[in-house]
Amino acid sequence: MDNHSVVTGWVSGFIGMLIFSGSLPATRVAVLQLDPVFLTSARAVIAGAVGLTFLLLLRQKRPGRNELLSLVVVALGVVVGFPLLTALALQHITSAHSVVFIGLLPLSTAMFGVLRGGERPKPVFWLFSGLGSALVAGFALSSGGQASVAGDLLMLAAIVICGLGYAEGAKLSRVLGGWQVISWALTLALPVMLTLSCASFPHSLSGVGISAWLGLAYVSLFSMMIGFVFWYRGLALGGIAAVGQLQLLQPFFGLALAGLLLHETVTVSMLAVTLAVIACVFGAKRFA
Repeated sequence: MDNHSVVTGWVSGFIGMLIFSGSLPATRVAVLQLDPVFLTSARAVIAGAVGLTFLLLLRQKRPGRNELLSLVVVALGVVVGFPLLTALALQHITSAHSVVFIGLLPLSTAMFGVLRGGERPKPVFWLFSGLGSALVAGFALSSGGQASVAGDLLMLAAIVICGLGYAEGAKLSRVLGGWQVISWALTLALPVMLTLSCASFPHSLSGVGISAWLGLAYVSLFSMMIGFVFWYRGLALGGIAAVGQLQLLQPFFGLALAGLLLHETVTVSMLAVTLAVIACVFGAKRFA
């Protein structure tokens, strides 16, 4: 892999990470007024309609039978699993608390990158990745009464299934292309998600404000579609385990958004953990 491809991969991955940084704050805004199941299914339907349109307009070749199973895994991981589990978690915890868990996502992605993508990072890489994850886990355990066991467990489950979806999608992106992977995954999930969105549609829209609809629009178009175009391209070009470490930076941007947009409390301990985790990403990059 040449240096230009690696640099391009890191730049694409960084842009994807920035877009994803707004996902949890936007989900928190939306889930305060919208049912988590409706939010999860509606965002997938909106993004799926966009993805399917592009697939048809650009006449993309259909995936082969051997690629369909991987697309199902991607759909279960990033179209259904992560959005639903985080939406449920954000009924119990703040987005400021939840974004710190994203620091565990690079380790999850790297592990599935080894299992599914055939990558072999250096031993020191695991030291930095594990240290960053331990800092995040320690923060969650030390939160005391501010934390919710249910919320934390839901976030942990979301991290595991999302890491699998990221690694599987990145491996497939080398064959199909980044935007094609997320578009086909959304298309596969479209019938089920459309049924769910209709079944869970709010009985009344009178209590749903503009902020909830804006949150839904963001997670549908940016978190569910545009972000993946950059993210999967970055993982495919720069390496799943290596570029995946960029998500150690996501809590920093997520905390900033939670404080600025939602006026949630960002504690000194949150900032300290985030800065320590950021240091780990550079160490992990060096030895990936």
